[in-house]
Amino acid sequence: MTITTAKWTIAEYHQLVETGLLDDRRVELLEGIIVDMPPEGMPHAFYCDESVVYLRTLLGDRAKVREAHPITLPNDSEPEPDIAIVRTPNRQYLTHHPYPADIFWLIEYANTTLRKDINEKKRVYAQAGIEEYWVVNLQLPELIVFRDLTIDTYQSETRLATGNISPLSFPDIQLDVTKLFTV
Repeated sequence: MTITTAKWTIAEYHQLVETGLLDDRRVELLEGIIVDMPPEGMPHAFYCDESVVYLRTLLGDRAKVREAHPITLPNDSEPEPDIAIVRTPNRQYLTHHPYPADIFWLIEYANTTLRKDINEKKRVYAQAGIEEYWVVNLQLPELIVFRDLTIDTYQSETRLATGNISPLSFPDIQLDVTKLFTV
């Protein structure tokens, strides 16, 4: 017996969201599949919140730092990354979620979702053309940086527990890695 999974397009997913059927569920669309998102643990929520404040201070009005809001990708995906650093003006997001061309880089915080974030989400983001993707591994802690995008994968993976890093889109900014996962 073969089991066939029904895939959703972004338009169908938006229609489903509009009906209110998903109001009581935390879900995201990944490659046409509606995926449950686990609840955030306290360290995840805390460090993500602190990082948003830190990034907004560093970037000022050069970019918008969005926290846990959808982005729309061409591969029938509408994930909700923990942090998305996107282009301004913000007004454009009244009519659509940020597209890959609007995104400078994405950050996911991972504890229980580490495997999903460094496998499925990494693949989805690379296939969509996201130039830079960071995963904050709360288990160690460390920052995992994916760069050097080719057609559908990242060629470079760097792991940092200390030091500074400059985002590709803002080479003049020095970001203290430890501020992403320490108090």
